[in-house]
Amino acid sequence: LFQVISPEKTEPAVSPEGSQAELDEEMENDICKVWDMSMDEDVALFLQEFNAPDIFMGIFAKSKCPRLTEICVGILGNMACFQDICMSISKDENLGQVLLQRLCDSDSPTLLETSRLLLTCLSQPEVANVWVERIRENPSVYDCVCFIMSSSTNVELLVKVGEVVDKLFDLDEELMLNWIKNGTCRSVGPSVDDSPEELPDFKIVPCVLEAAKQVRSDNPEGLDVYMHILQLLTTVDEGIQAIVQAPDGGKETWSLLYDLVCQELCQPDDPPIIVQEQKTVLASILSVLSAMFASQTEQEYTKMRKSNVPLPFSCYFLLDMPLIGSLIRVLQYMEGCGKRSVDNSKESEQEETGRADINEEDFHLKILKDICCELLSNMLQELTKENTLEGLHQGHLNEETCSCAFQNLLPLYFASVESFLEVLREADQTLADNLEKRFPSLKVHA
Repeated sequence: LFQVISPEKTEPAVSPEGSQAELDEEMENDICKVWDMSMDEDVALFLQEFNAPDIFMGIFAKSKCPRLTEICVGILGNMACFQDICMSISKDENLGQVLLQRLCDSDSPTLLETSRLLLTCLSQPEVANVWVERIRENPSVYDCVCFIMSSSTNVELLVKVGEVVDKLFDLDEELMLNWIKNGTCRSVGPSVDDSPEELPDFKIVPCVLEAAKQVRSDNPEGLDVYMHILQLLTTVDEGIQAIVQAPDGGKETWSLLYDLVCQELCQPDDPPIIVQEQKTVLASILSVLSAMFASQTEQEYTKMRKSNVPLPFSCYFLLDMPLIGSLIRVLQYMEGCGKRSVDNSKESEQEETGRADINEEDFHLKILKDICCELLSNMLQELTKENTLEGLHQGHLNEETCSCAFQNLLPLYFASVESFLEVLREADQTLADNLEKRFPSLKVHA
C-alpha cells in the first residue's frame, strides 16, 4: 500500500504533481478482497489488531489515488459495524479529523463511503455524541455537506449524505440550530483533491431542497429522508423562519411540497393502500406545510391587507383548493386502510407478530391523520365564499368529501368545521343542509 502512495520511489515519472494515480489491477483486486472480507467480525478484529486504521490514516494523508482512498474508507466502514471496533475508531481524535476531511473530497465514491462510515458511527449510541461534538467543532463539515447537497447529481451519494444530516439533526438540536444560523463564507482548510478552498455562502434550506429535487423521481426512500430533514427544521422557530423568511417568502419550499402532495403522492388513480406505503413521507411533508401555514399569523395577514402592501407568497396559501382536495383524499384513503387493518387483526388474532406489525402501522397512520387534520382544519377556517365556490366547481368539495372531512375533524376541530359550514351555507345552501342532517351536532349549534 505504501508503495502505491509513494510511486516516486519505484516509478519516478508516474504522474505530475496534482494528478491522480491509478491502482494496479492486481493490487486493486487484492485490496477489494480485504474490503469484502472485512464485513466478517473476525477479519475486522484481525485488521484492528494489526493497526489497519493507523495504516489507512497514513494512506489518507498521502494518497493521490481516489480508488485506493475509497477502498480504505470502505474497509473502515465495515469494521465500524462492530461495536468495540467502532468505539476504538471513534475515540481516535486524529483519525476522526482525517475522516471528516474526506467530506471535502471531490471523488463521489469516496464521499459515499465516508458518509456511510459516519452514519454507522452516528447510529452507535455509545459513540454518537463523540461524532456530534467533533462535527460541531468542524465548520468545514457544514460547508462540504451543503456543497454536496446543492451540487451533486449522484443520487446514491445524496441519499447517504441526507441520512447523515437527518441523524445529526435528530441527535442534537444545538447542532441543527447552528447549521440553520450558518451562512458565513469560511475557508475549509487545505484543498483536498480538487475541492475548492472556499465554498459559497450556503444556507441549509435551499441545499436540502436542491437535494430533494434530485432524488424525488429516482429514490422514494431518499425523498423521505429529505422531507424528514425539513420536518426536523420546523421543530424549532429558527427553522420555520429560515423557510418562510427566505427571499421568496417560502415559495420554493411550498411549491415543491405542494407539487408532491397534489401531483405525485396519493393520487386519485392510486389504490387506497398506497397511503400505507407513503405514510411517513406524507406525514413529513404535511407537517412542514402545516408549520408554514401556521406561521403566517392572522395579525400579519390582516395588517398587510389593510395597508395594501403586496402579499408575500405565503399568504396565498389560504386560497389553495387542490391542496384541500388532496388532504381529504388522504383521509379517505386512511379510512380504507383502517378497515383493512381491522380485518387483518381479526385474521391474525392468534399471531403476536402480526398484531405488533398492525399496531405499528396504526401508529404511523394516526400520526399522519393528526397532522392532516390539523392542516385541513386551519385551511378550512380561512376559506371565503369565493374559495368555496371554486372548490365546488373544481370538484374538490362535495357531499362525499365534506362528510369525510367532518367525520375526521369532529369533535376536536368543531370551531373550524362550524366556521367552514357558515361559509358553505352562503355558497351552497342545499349541501350545507345535507351535511347538517348527517352531523346533528352542527345543527344544534347553528
